[in-house]
Amino acid sequence: MEKLRRIAPYRTYSIGQLCREFGCTSRALRFYEEQGLLAPRRSQMQRVYSYKDRARLQLVVRGRKVGLTVAEIRDILDTYDAEGEEAQNALALKIFKARIAALEAERQRIDNAMQTLAQACTRLDGGSPSLGRAA
Repeated sequence: MEKLRRIAPYRTYSIGQLCREFGCTSRALRFYEEQGLLAPRRSQMQRVYSYKDRARLQLVVRGRKVGLTVAEIRDILDTYDAEGEEAQNALALKIFKARIAALEAERQRIDNAMQTLAQACTRLDGGSPSLGRAA
């Protein structure tokens, strides 16, 4: 049986370690900190990220990949802190369903645009009489 890898709650990370692990820039991490998504402590002039910051960053990165806004992600994270996991899950479900609906509408717009362009290409490739040929 495969042993699960547990992260010790006292483990800390540098900005460089988290950037490498999650494929983001130090600028992005500083932005997420400014937005209240991460709260690293300071050791002299360096940021020191906790296991909780790492877990939050993982959720931020996943959320951004599926198109959630920073505000939506902040609301989800803050709900956990204020009201617990059940409330967080309920809010996340509502936000995720809204995102799915938005993506489905976007997919429909893209499908329509592709169909229009394909029809135009067919007309142009076929030399439709309505385009007027030079004799």
